[in-house]
Amino acid sequence: MTVGTVLGTKIDTGSDEYQANLAAMQVLWDKVSAELASLPTIGGQRYVDRHRRRGKMLVRERIEQLVDPTTPFLELSPLAAWGTQDAIGAGSVTGIGVIEGVECAIIGSDMTYRGGSSNPTTFTKSSRLYEIARQNRLPIVVLNESAGADLPRQADLFVRGGAGFKDLTQLSQMGIPSITVAFGPNTAGGAYVPGMSDYTVFVKERGTAYLGGPPLVKMAIDEIVDEETLGGAEMHSRTSGLSDYLAVDEMDGLRHVRKVMARLNWRKLGPGRTSGGEPPLHDPAELLGCAQADVRIPFEIKEVLARLLDGSRFEEFKPLYGDKLVCGWGSICGFPVGLLGNNGILFSEEAGKGAQFIQLSNKMNVPLIFLHNITGFMVGSKAEQQGIIRNGAKLINAVSNSSVPHFNLMVGASYGAGNYGMAGKAYDPRFIFSWPNHRIAVMGPKQLAGVMDIVARNAAAGRGIEISDEVEAQFKAQSDALEEQIETESTALFATGRIWDDGIIHPADSRTVLGIALSAAHSNVVEGSTSYGVWRH
Repeated sequence: MTVGTVLGTKIDTGSDEYQANLAAMQVLWDKVSAELASLPTIGGQRYVDRHRRRGKMLVRERIEQLVDPTTPFLELSPLAAWGTQDAIGAGSVTGIGVIEGVECAIIGSDMTYRGGSSNPTTFTKSSRLYEIARQNRLPIVVLNESAGADLPRQADLFVRGGAGFKDLTQLSQMGIPSITVAFGPNTAGGAYVPGMSDYTVFVKERGTAYLGGPPLVKMAIDEIVDEETLGGAEMHSRTSGLSDYLAVDEMDGLRHVRKVMARLNWRKLGPGRTSGGEPPLHDPAELLGCAQADVRIPFEIKEVLARLLDGSRFEEFKPLYGDKLVCGWGSICGFPVGLLGNNGILFSEEAGKGAQFIQLSNKMNVPLIFLHNITGFMVGSKAEQQGIIRNGAKLINAVSNSSVPHFNLMVGASYGAGNYGMAGKAYDPRFIFSWPNHRIAVMGPKQLAGVMDIVARNAAAGRGIEISDEVEAQFKAQSDALEEQIETESTALFATGRIWDDGIIHPADSRTVLGIALSAAHSNVVEGSTSYGVWRH
């Protein structure tokens, strides 16, 4: 049975206002798109060409051949390391794909970038994928071809790097299988990846695994040995037992993965879809112009919902109360969901309403989607007297103790404690996806710079410093510099580069991406919490 009211729309896509905002959003997306287009050759065309001359596929080509035909591969954190000293993408590809009908977490090393070696961002990116595999109960496939740690970066990597091996063994202990294919070298720490996987496949005359390569063996124990004798695919398949399957070539290695996956008899534990998932009444392609390119300009969150939900149907909760937080139920791609979306700042009423809605959704075992466009909780004496702290704490308590899957869609700003109240990254959502206009920081750049300016002026007055023209110019220069810094550090690209989300997506793709994420979450149990911490009434 379908429930909910069909949402209308007040957007005139032919208006000058809509078209101007659409153009501004397109500029933001074009910048993201250009960065994404650079990824396949991030290691440099010279190394890509050398890889091909050796008869090897690039990492994304391996994934394309591995996943079921006509099924999507949702790449995660593709722009990890943007704006850092590490290469964009961090020398690896991670994501979710379907293999023999089973949704899997997939990670592959990019041998064209520094020999597939791992840097600190590589570790953060892989750790995030292991977390996703664990939370959603997804088998994990590792397409490995790695030179181990990027040795000049060892001080930033070595101590915490061992957690990757712990992750693999803990997944196995939880009954979540891992399959590693050795396409090339698996050196030093990289050798432990197949060693700690449930299943291993080595490609003949290509795959190797050893704790120390021939040069290190020579230096350590003065033994001269060739790669095959030390750690080749044949040796590990016939002598050491590290390899479970010997593949004749790369395609054969991928076929072995498919055979293993088919034998797992994998079953989802969640209830799954309850309907076929009819398309929205309003065109999702219009989403690019629905949110504002300038997050300081408000927009109606129901316009987004009308282009996300099945049949554009939405059963709104408390529609006449706390209207700056829109709450209600609908479905996306056939999966029932509860949705919380911001229509402005959070007041006490909105916080209490959100807490109650989260409890009700947990009672029904319904996953929650948080659509962020929030500047924070209301401040000021009136808000304090009305209990903004008490009710804000109630919302955060509900978010913290909710056990149904949470999903974040960053459609605008996510500032301050509003990020926390909307189940931001610190609250372990299953997935976080951002639109290109997204902004995230403790507060807006102008507000933050203004606060620091007031603090600096009060400090100067306390020390008896006269605010001369020269001092005034210094204050203004400091304020302008700080505002520019926060402006840069709050962008969607800055956030995704540090893996604060799982990727920037085109708004028109939001429904498809959320559908994949919801399906992945239903691989595990979907069950709501029945207990919460103490909160004040």
